[in-house]
Amino acid sequence: MTGKLLIAMPGIGDPRFENAVVFLCAHSSDGAMGLIINKTSTEIAVSDVFEQLDIRATPEMQPIPVYFGGPVELGRGFVLHSTDYAADHASMHVGEQFSMTASREILRDMARGAGPDERLLCLGYAGWGPGQLEEEIVKNGWLACDANPEIVFSTPDWAKWQAALKSLGVSPAVLSSNAGRA
Repeated sequence: MTGKLLIAMPGIGDPRFENAVVFLCAHSSDGAMGLIINKTSTEIAVSDVFEQLDIRATPEMQPIPVYFGGPVELGRGFVLHSTDYAADHASMHVGEQFSMTASREILRDMARGAGPDERLLCLGYAGWGPGQLEEEIVKNGWLACDANPEIVFSTPDWAKWQAALKSLGVSPAVLSSNAGRA
């Protein structure tokens, strides 16, 4: 499921994931790692991140929100971005349309108005142990859909959850927090 979007179902049971959309950066038998792409941080600004890393922003820098990427390692940063940028040995392609980089180099480039055309700066990540994500899906915690750049980078954060559901042909009004078997 690497490169897919996870859509939190009603009743997921963890308020940090309520109405969350998670971009899955890695998924294997060893577990899964993803970034929440629709929850901006209300506590940390990009200037705080740059100050902590001793990076100076130039006037050419475009405004960059900081996202709550997930509850694991909140001090660790990741940039989910378009494939037009690659940092030496630090960028990982995630499917054909996305890359992820976790280096100071990309932040320095972004601070000077360079870097990837489309990007999300996330602090922290969502992680699952072996089989944990699959179990949560079976228990009606998540739906999965294809990721597309429009939902990830262009859709307003408040609308990403509904846009991801719509890509599956699902209306939020018909969702239930109860799982069942037919």
